[in-house]
Amino acid sequence: MKAIKSNITRGLTTQSKVETCDNSGAKILKIVSVKGHKTVKGRLPSAGVGDFVLASVKKGKLEMRKTVVPAVIVRQKKEYRRPDGTRIKFEDNAAVVLKDDKGNPKGTLIKGPIAKEVVERWPAIAKIAKIVV
Repeated sequence: MKAIKSNITRGLTTQSKVETCDNSGAKILKIVSVKGHKTVKGRLPSAGVGDFVLASVKKGKLEMRKTVVPAVIVRQKKEYRRPDGTRIKFEDNAAVVLKDDKGNPKGTLIKGPIAKEVVERWPAIAKIAKIVV
């Protein structure tokens, strides 16, 4: 996992509900924790585009529900700034469910666009993405 060049505003805290944009079987995820994120005592850890999170499946197939799965945030509503000065935001918050901690996605296709920062950091997700913004 590489570092991201742009300074991403973290728009999703723990307990946030996020839609999935792949065909893994999960529909809605609830963020439980953000891996590799350190905060002060009492502050909720937050996640942004390209962050690795652990999430609980709230809606989806019966075998997927009530399980904790690793995921990567690919879209967020909160705008963030890229190094060239442009600001970007998406219509919704979305994540991709992973098979393992290495970054291999569980699904075989991704619906909708994903951020360029995710493609730089997670090459396995980039292989199945159709639109990169």
